[in-house]
Amino acid sequence: MIVGLLTLDLHIPEANSLKSKRMVIKSLIARIKNKFNVSVAEVDANNLWQRSVIGIAYVANETGIINKVFEKIKNLILNIHSVELIDAKMEML
Repeated sequence: MIVGLLTLDLHIPEANSLKSKRMVIKSLIARIKNKFNVSVAEVDANNLWQRSVIGIAYVANETGIINKVFEKIKNLILNIHSVELIDAKMEML
């Protein structure tokens, strides 16, 4: 069993309050959970208006499967215009 961890550092340029940021982030988290069946949570930068760090965990038998899912998630993020990807870190445990 291999556990993959993906940490996404995001910038939300249109957020002008915590409420507007959370609306974008909640929508994004729900979209990722529903489409890829992974565990997702906002793990840092909770009180910053235009920044968010999202952690994603996925369990599989092979690292190749985890890599494919994480690449698809990163591509999804890149195609959303209300969010900019600053950094992405991947770990395998």
